[in-house]
Amino acid sequence: MRIMATAYVLINCELGSEEAVINELKSIEGVVEVHGTFGAYDILAKVESSLVEALRETITWKIRKIPKIRSTLTLMGIEGQQ
Repeated sequence: MRIMATAYVLINCELGSEEAVINELKSIEGVVEVHGTFGAYDILAKVESSLVEALRETITWKIRKIPKIRSTLTLMGIEGQQ
């Protein structure tokens, strides 16, 4: 069994841009789930990679660079606590 590094990215985006941001997130390699949400954040994205460094690069250089994203909060999963 191969262990994957997992992160959950909570995203705030500009009002009315949720659908466009969700579509862009779905096109990024490593993004395995995307959900629009109610509450303090607009979107929840689940990101997986076999390497933590690749996960960090996806979040920093791909997700956080999407136009209309105002802020993100990343929660990293702990291996073995699933």
